[in-house]
Amino acid sequence: MTFSFHPEAEKEFENALEYYEACERGRGEEFYLEVHAAIDRILSFPQTWPVLAGEVRRCLVHRFPYGVLYSVEPDGVFILAVMHLRRDPDYWKRRQ
Repeated sequence: MTFSFHPEAEKEFENALEYYEACERGRGEEFYLEVHAAIDRILSFPQTWPVLAGEVRRCLVHRFPYGVLYSVEPDGVFILAVMHLRRDPDYWKRRQ
């Protein structure tokens, strides 16, 4: 199974990487690895994670206050958001 990012989800992922790297050298790479570990879990078990709305599910990222919001599409997993858990919980809904 493959995955792709919504353009805004990819941008927020990149912004978070830059933020963590600016906070502490190497922290951005740790964040990158944890998000990709979450994506690997999603790809292995796409129906496992809880549904937030409609067909959108959320897999939590270990060690960081983020969740990967995604839907399972015929051609793979579509990532709608790499969301900070303390952000407005509905901001991503306009991306569907």
